Amino acid sequence: MPNLPALRRFNHPIRSEMFKPLKSRMHGSLLAMAASTALLAVLLAPGVAFAGSQPRIKDIVDVENVRSNQLVGYGLVVGLQGTGDRIRNIPFTEETLQAMLERMGVNIRGTQMLTQNVAAVTVTATMPPYARAGSAIDVQVSALGDSTSLQGGILLVSSLRALDGEIYAVAQGPVAVSGFKAQGAAAKLSRGVMTTARIAGGAIVEREVPYDLRSAQTLKLALKNPDFTTARQIAATINREAPGSAQVLDPGTVELDPAGGSVIDLITRVENLPVQVDQVARIVINEAAGTVVMGADVRVSPVAIAQGGLTISVTETPVVSQPAPFSGGETTVVPRTRVEADDGSGAHLAVLNSGTSLQTLVAGLNSLGCSPRDLITILQALRTAGALQAEIAVQ
Repeated sequence: MPNLPALRRFNHPIRSEMFKPLKSRMHGSLLAMAASTALLAVLLAPGVAFAGSQPRIKDIVDVENVRSNQLVGYGLVVGLQGTGDRIRNIPFTEETLQAMLERMGVNIRGTQMLTQNVAAVTVTATMPPYARAGSAIDVQVSALGDSTSLQGGILLVSSLRALDGEIYAVAQGPVAVSGFKAQGAAAKLSRGVMTTARIAGGAIVEREVPYDLRSAQTLKLALKNPDFTTARQIAATINREAPGSAQVLDPGTVELDPAGGSVIDLITRVENLPVQVDQVARIVINEAAGTVVMGADVRVSPVAIAQGGLTISVTETPVVSQPAPFSGGETTVVPRTRVEADDGSGAHLAVLNSGTSLQTLVAGLNSLGCSPRDLITILQALRTAGALQAEIAVQ
């Protein structure tokens, strides 16, 4: 038998260069996956603490009377490309337009207007604390009538009022719409909402909300998440910095007393101090979106869980029946229906031991192959059975 020639490795320069980017991408993906897995393991590891992980006092409390104020107004957006309100259908748009033109000396009473380039809108804004006259704030514009888009429009000058009826800001300017819409003869595409828009810095503050913080003898800090332990931790931390200046009034309030000094100076000294925050074990469930958020302190008593479900699938595959040539028959569509049922026979029991942590609970439920909606049902059943030591908040 003749000797076969030795096989030579094919090292075509183009072919080898072709695979270099692929190898690099695969290597990078593997490194990214390994790094993500390691980070997740560290985050879920019990007892792991990071430097600077404790929140500051300013991040978990609200200072008394240091708050925003909501403003609302009504106005017109003009310059739309035929996407505004239909005047005949929206009477308040027509009346507002007539009143505006009359103030400018144009009388159109009794005249039929057919324009569709105007839209009636509500104008809302949030006035930050201690905003001074002349400051610019952002405004949100929303259509009131049957306008289909506010893109390209300009908001005419509109006053913004608070609940006391006083005017605190005036808004005007071109609106910016985040969505878009495109359509053809047989298809259309849309993203976002075209009937809401925003004007960055579109309102000017005309009136200030008076409050003299320097004259305050005491000041209250309101916890964003009331808790006895957290309130006590805040007071203790402040008293270490300024002895005798803080006391707990209730789970949601800590009172500061500068003892003859300045309240502003005291807040400046203590607002950046780190505090150990405690919280109630809570599970938040949003049934509409299928979202479940669980806190780290959630615990489960000994319990066995089995999850199964019945899935029925109906598939229609109609078949065309063609008659033989010259038979005089008609072409008909014969229905073909296939029905399948899955009773979840692969489901099995998972046992959770006493004091199970969040990490073990999630791993156990994932072993059952639970979807988010199955998880919602299981958590509610655990709560009913008394095996879940956590508060469930359903949104």
